[in-house]
Amino acid sequence: MSLSPHRRTSVFILAGILLLAFILRIYRLDTYGIWFDEKATLLITQGVVHEGANQHDVFDKKDSPYFTPQEFWKPKTIADYNEAIARGDIGHSPAYYVILWIWLKLFGLSDFSIRFPSVIFSTLTVLLLYFFVKRHFRQDPEVANRLALISAFIAAIEPLFIAQSHIARNYSMTFFLTLLSTHVFLVIIEKEKKRKVPLRLYVGYGALVTVSILSHYLTITVFLCHGLYTLLYVRKWPMWYKFGASFAVAIGLVALWLTYGGGQTTFFTLNHQAQFYRHIALTNPLNSTFGIVLPATVPNVFWRSLPVWSDLVLFTNGLASAAVGYRNVAVALLIGVLSVALIHRYRNQRQPPQWIKLALPALFLAGAIYYTANPLQHLVLSATLPFFYLLGAALLEDFRPNDRPLLVFLVLLSLVPTLFLLLMAFRSGHTYGITQRYSGFSFPYVIILVAILILKLSTQKLWLSLPLAAILLIQSGLIVQLLQRIYNDTAPKYTSFAIPRIANPFWASAKKIEALYAPGDTVLYPSLKRHEYSDIDKSGRPYAIIEAQLVNLYLPKDATYYQRIDPNEPDKIVLVKGRTGQKITIFDLEGMKYRY
Repeated sequence: MSLSPHRRTSVFILAGILLLAFILRIYRLDTYGIWFDEKATLLITQGVVHEGANQHDVFDKKDSPYFTPQEFWKPKTIADYNEAIARGDIGHSPAYYVILWIWLKLFGLSDFSIRFPSVIFSTLTVLLLYFFVKRHFRQDPEVANRLALISAFIAAIEPLFIAQSHIARNYSMTFFLTLLSTHVFLVIIEKEKKRKVPLRLYVGYGALVTVSILSHYLTITVFLCHGLYTLLYVRKWPMWYKFGASFAVAIGLVALWLTYGGGQTTFFTLNHQAQFYRHIALTNPLNSTFGIVLPATVPNVFWRSLPVWSDLVLFTNGLASAAVGYRNVAVALLIGVLSVALIHRYRNQRQPPQWIKLALPALFLAGAIYYTANPLQHLVLSATLPFFYLLGAALLEDFRPNDRPLLVFLVLLSLVPTLFLLLMAFRSGHTYGITQRYSGFSFPYVIILVAILILKLSTQKLWLSLPLAAILLIQSGLIVQLLQRIYNDTAPKYTSFAIPRIANPFWASAKKIEALYAPGDTVLYPSLKRHEYSDIDKSGRPYAIIEAQLVNLYLPKDATYYQRIDPNEPDKIVLVKGRTGQKITIFDLEGMKYRY
């Protein structure tokens, strides 16, 4: 069956978008070494507890301080994996670790390998978003296809998606799973109207709910939106029962993990963390090693969440942190209000006055001349109110009445995950958890709303569309600059670093040890004093062994290299030659410089 020219063009465009998405995600994937959370990921996938609480027979032998890679790599049990997840990631993400464990068994252990599943899930999210939009926005097939392609393109260049695809954590996987769950949820509702729902769809939906929650507990916020939609718009009681049964089975399976698996420490750890960060917020909010942690007052939560809200939307990305000076912001917002007034007054007139063709550019440029800092960002800020106005107009004007439930659903999915973070901040008394990746499940739905706006903009008269399109182009340039900072490891909000990391020093150390080690030599690892904040952190030793663990992950599993912890050395990994006693510095960690 041959495709029509229109379909063939769409396929080529979609293929180009997917290729772009893949290239943007795989580019410089393993340039920088693993950071703290990825270290936990790597250890957990090998059944190793961070700091060795399940490795006393390796690091704490009574008759000898020495250990070998062969001893480090002894076979692990299910209990070891459970304990590793419980202690290393608060009993979190077992589904992700299972998938990554299988992946590493197939493709080996390296920075590139442990991050590549994130690339796959992130690219699949772009593809799934295309089919999601095309399936559920069906008022006009051609319009739905354009909307789907625009949504896929925005997802392909979304900075959060790209940044998370470079990290060996569960977020890219959960973005994909929750979008797939929402798709199946809507398909069930659609088919129930025709009484054609096979049981396997409900089973599949329940499985997706289970795997999603077992990939990240905060995915529950997406399913809360599913429940709200059911409450508001589903009027068939049998559907309530079937969805209820799916949720009950899913929650039951999650409860098994929380009761008998590695998740049994979850609630204890979450409660401890809440108390710990609340204490920091009250005693040392600005200078702690955990960053700025403020008490959860209304002003603090507002200002901390503002960048999160801003970065949800592509055309406001970065504006919350780039807007400087009350007068600059006031002028930008005033120009936005005046622009909305002009747009509202003349947008639907067949023959608006001639002066309106210059009004919007003149307004925006007048502000750009005034701004005393970050003029481009403030110029974009001045256009945000017109953008939101057009989005509201699109939602009200371009959809049929029976599309309204879907639009309300999109808005719920766009807002609820972040609102949940704010609620939890007030409940826990601190602002530490208000961060973008914890509400990243909202991004696919916000992207659809932005695509609706862009499609609306493309249908407006030139006096309106050209100035706003030019500002979107400027914002695109700012997004490109942000992507460059992400690739250069200098975007702290997305990479946690303002100074670029080096390539993985633990992998490099292991390869250097392999090359230089001879029988009779000894590898010495540094030891720092450990701070144990709770029972979960306790390993029974006062010093850290994490550097020894990480290097051994990259050493041959059958090697018998003699190694030990040097209690007198805080920073250097050293190889001591057995015949001469010569000390060769394998790597100098320089305090905490390479330990984060």
